[in-house]
Amino acid sequence: MDIYERTIYFGEMYPKTTKAIIMIHGRESEAADIVNSFEGVLPIYDYYIVAPNADNNSWYPQSFLAPQVQNEPMLSDALNLLKSLINDLTSTGYKQEDIFILGFSQGACLALEFVARNASRLGGVFALSGGLIGDTLNTANYKGNFMGTPVFLGCSDVDSHIPLQRVKESAVILREMSAHVIEKIYPGMGHTINRDEIEEISEILK
Repeated sequence: MDIYERTIYFGEMYPKTTKAIIMIHGRESEAADIVNSFEGVLPIYDYYIVAPNADNNSWYPQSFLAPQVQNEPMLSDALNLLKSLINDLTSTGYKQEDIFILGFSQGACLALEFVARNASRLGGVFALSGGLIGDTLNTANYKGNFMGTPVFLGCSDVDSHIPLQRVKESAVILREMSAHVIEKIYPGMGHTINRDEIEEISEILK
């Protein structure tokens, strides 16, 4: 299945819109689910929305804490898909600093891994319940400079899928790559999204 068959699009393309947001769904979900969750909640009425679908509703087969080799080749395929979407948007006319990436759960992990491997100035990155991928984090994989890109990390302190320590490790690495990291940990929240996260993201989108 090629990139266009795997991706759904909402809104007007450039130049009718000058900002775009890529939304990356979690495991056992799909593109329409994450778009329906945030459309009308976030101030993206004048954004071009791009939402890829994972094959069989999963971006990679194992936990994000597994050795990366155990998630191949699906992980590399997913990272390449995101790179293609970014290239497609910029070739259409969108500036990189006007492109935003949002992911939840497995989608948040994928988003962070992608931007850390391809760091550059983006409009913003929003990782809800996610962290960088791998049993250990090899900083040699992470290249580039975020040049102050806002990166929001929101997660529970007791998330059953995302260890708090991995969120904090991810924040340190992203800061070292010159991202403006906003890290918010919510006591007892669980694996979900809350109103404060929506407000934080909305402020950056505005």
